[in-house]
Amino acid sequence: MNKKELRAKYKALRQELSLNEIDDKSLAIANRMIQLAVWEKTYFHLFLTIEEQKEVETEFILQIVAGKDKEIVVAKSNFETLKMTNYLLTENTKFKKNEYNIYEPVDGIEVPNAKIDVVFVPLLAYDKKGNRVGYGKGFYDAFLSKCRKDVIKIGLSFFEPEDIIEDVSTTDIRLDFCVTPTTSYSFL
Repeated sequence: MNKKELRAKYKALRQELSLNEIDDKSLAIANRMIQLAVWEKTYFHLFLTIEEQKEVETEFILQIVAGKDKEIVVAKSNFETLKMTNYLLTENTKFKKNEYNIYEPVDGIEVPNAKIDVVFVPLLAYDKKGNRVGYGKGFYDAFLSKCRKDVIKIGLSFFEPEDIIEDVSTTDIRLDFCVTPTTSYSFL
């Protein structure tokens, strides 16, 4: 299937999930995350869940990362330039929802892309080679292309991979891992 077909398929599959299923599956993903060999790293970039899109609830992962005394980085998106600015999450960080229902930091301590060690990447679908389908704006591919080459890219999904995404672009950045409620896939 191509990206457009996969977006429609996985948005529909997500809508079928109950809030309890989302919580249970998200907790299973967070517990599986503990097994990945990434915890010697320091700076973890985490997307904040868009509840209306029935995304993986990242609050569980946030608690694990914070509990391991790591630095957490969150992004603010500029929909005119399609760029993200990254901020250190602190107890003083204030958030507000943007027009796309994404919680974003109002301001704070900016973190350069070069400092980030691990990025949790939102997605709708992915394939067995680590290619992903996002919402189609290209925010994460642009952001990841500016990170260090050794940044670890971890997708989070309720679902198993597709065999292949037919229309992968040269600007698409592949995942290193994808974690589901039952499996951790490595694409290294």
